[in-house]
Amino acid sequence: MKSIFCTFVFTLLAMVALLSCSHDEPRATVKPAEERTVLVLSADGHIYDHTGALVMELPNCSYAAEIIADGDDYFVSGVHAKGRVGYWKNGKWNTLHVDFIDDVDHWTNGIGKWDYYIYLLDLPNVLKNSGIFPLEDYHNFIAATHALAVSEGKCYVVGYELSDEEPVYAPVLYTNFKKENLPLPAGARTGECHAIYAHDRDHTLVGGTVDGNPALWVDKEYRPCELTFPSLELEEGTPRGSVEAVTMCNGRIYAAGYERDNEGRLVATVWVDGIATHYASGNACALSRAIEIYAYGDDVYVLTYEPGEGDDEGANYLWMNGTLVMSYRAKPVTGFTVL
Repeated sequence: MKSIFCTFVFTLLAMVALLSCSHDEPRATVKPAEERTVLVLSADGHIYDHTGALVMELPNCSYAAEIIADGDDYFVSGVHAKGRVGYWKNGKWNTLHVDFIDDVDHWTNGIGKWDYYIYLLDLPNVLKNSGIFPLEDYHNFIAATHALAVSEGKCYVVGYELSDEEPVYAPVLYTNFKKENLPLPAGARTGECHAIYAHDRDHTLVGGTVDGNPALWVDKEYRPCELTFPSLELEEGTPRGSVEAVTMCNGRIYAAGYERDNEGRLVATVWVDGIATHYASGNACALSRAIEIYAYGDDVYVLTYEPGEGDDEGANYLWMNGTLVMSYRAKPVTGFTVL
């Protein structure tokens, strides 16, 4: 009886210890909507908040490509004016001390973070802190604008490759720097990957086009996106639409980009589980597209952009759960994040 009692006590203490440890694990805190800050990144390295106020002008920035958040910190990839390799953290430049064998131009158009590792897509390599990881068979590879995603230490890169045979463009996914072509439906001639979202380490959403139509690959399985105007007649080679950004929220798949309306104009579009919704500002505009989509807690943010005429600045529109929450004038933008 004593032995059974001791075993019971030991088991109970072990369970208490395990539960105590579990409470020590870091957990992401979701802020109320009114306490969040949305940071919008312009191509020239200016960062604005959701009111349109200038927060930061990145030093020595020739081009700003992407902005991501980790807690209350934000990280930006792009092109340093003096050709240095690194990234901006909270507006301050951080140089990566990387020993390159070849003298190449450095254009870090993708950034990801996991634990204390920073991942940068600096073709033809992925930089993981100061480590260099070459992409396999990259010679004909064209990376997407936001081509890199990291989930629990697993790195993904997307884009497409040029071929002398059909398909002319083939969609490409790299998993931990190993290359594979994503499948195309029967009879398709060309496909491109434009966006990547990775979750739960082994799962991916990839957005892009197939034969000029908006498309998704969910865990490498091709899925078409709804076209609102499927009978619209277009010149050969003119795309009907494209998926430019992807995310997931509460098990639903969100894809953002554009499609053409019945007059052939580009209209910012978000597909939710493949069903299209247009995000219209109300202004007469021949070109409107979704730049980025971001899930924060139970809320989904979308940034759309409409260019101005001539030298005029364009207009940015920030939406939350389909409702317009802010608009302001600014130069072309490359993305946003939420703190």
